[in-house]
Amino acid sequence: MQILIKGARVLDPGKIDEKKDILIKNNLIEAIIDPIVDPTIDQIADLDENKTESGINVIDATGMIVVPGLIDIHVHLREPGQEYKENIETGLAAAARGGFAAVCSMPNTIPVNDNRQVTQFIIHRANELGLSKVYPTGAITQGSMGNTLAEIYDMKKAGIVAVTDDGKPVENSNLMRRALEYCKGLDMPVFVHAEDLSIVDGGSMNEGPFATAWGIKGIPNAAETIMVVRDIALCELTGAWVHFCHISTRESVEAIRQAKKRGARVTCETAPHYFTLTDEDVKDYNTNFKMNPPLRSEEDRQAVIQGLSDGTIDVIASDHAPHSVMEKDVEFDMAAFGIVGLETSLSLSLKLVNNGVLTLEALVNKMAKTPAKIIGLNNDIKPGNLADLTIIDPDHAYEIDPETFKSKSRNTPFSGLKVKGSAFLTMVNGRVVYQRD
Repeated sequence: MQILIKGARVLDPGKIDEKKDILIKNNLIEAIIDPIVDPTIDQIADLDENKTESGINVIDATGMIVVPGLIDIHVHLREPGQEYKENIETGLAAAARGGFAAVCSMPNTIPVNDNRQVTQFIIHRANELGLSKVYPTGAITQGSMGNTLAEIYDMKKAGIVAVTDDGKPVENSNLMRRALEYCKGLDMPVFVHAEDLSIVDGGSMNEGPFATAWGIKGIPNAAETIMVVRDIALCELTGAWVHFCHISTRESVEAIRQAKKRGARVTCETAPHYFTLTDEDVKDYNTNFKMNPPLRSEEDRQAVIQGLSDGTIDVIASDHAPHSVMEKDVEFDMAAFGIVGLETSLSLSLKLVNNGVLTLEALVNKMAKTPAKIIGLNNDIKPGNLADLTIIDPDHAYEIDPETFKSKSRNTPFSGLKVKGSAFLTMVNGRVVYQRD
């Protein structure tokens, strides 16, 4: 069976941006052709050097946009160990529905992914399911405890694409230096969770007037920025590649901007909630608005938007962090940090395009092309490459309803929000893993 995607704008930034049809066969992109008005088997067979006439599945994508398969480089799948929140199957089903052909899973599972065996389990389970792909990250330190380096080389051989203790900072600066030096030799990025726990000191939301009004202990911007500045210094000392996760403050954005100007090998990401919401939205002690880093001020939100616009922020990632009602339906200061994001990330990010902050090409770079470069993939739309594709319907208007999520968890602050634009279809290895009804 061959697949013909018809009538779409094909957009691969810097390579192609025009209306084309795409022929897919045997998991691969077979040809990119001028639009066929009324495709027949004979017409398609003429494009196929092997002259195979085994049938055509035509996907009408008129008015839509085909882009390289989106990649979310910051996702918590929870398996092994916390399958009551999410498992690899439900997490990848959510990814496919959100338009993501691949995700990077964070290592804070139980047990922590700090060894070859856990890495192999995650990859095997994902391959077995045949949904979106998983590229695991491994822990920097054993058990993510911040004391001793993990088995990084063994995990790399088993398939990890980066290391991180995400969820926890590496507080020992010398240990972080050694991790950077080690990973430089492996040409592998280190994903940084930038947080000074001594300054966080049990805080639950952004420090400021709204935290005061609600009587909630605050977390100042400095809790993030101090560690960003430290790890920029270590990056420049070692020459290693540092990637900062979930950047949320204006000071961090500016520090990274200046580091890039100096030639430091740094990249960074933010998440949709940091350019969509602020601490003013935290009302009625709704724990679905509790995440780490916390929602910041309007000034910080604008700085994140500016960082996206001028290229300081390289990637948009969801930081998908599913929790059950047991962790969320409690007092605000006792609730778990984190929200689900795989199924809302694209729609929220398309708002940047609709508002003129980003071009569509820039958004595709931040959600597909740059993530691929960071984890060492080639996801170009060209003949011979695997058919990992996302079809975006820019005109699909809908209201976010957590009850429709494929994820096991419902902890989103965006319930009831009206958005425009979503994934119409997600294709992985030439197979449709999600198509909107």
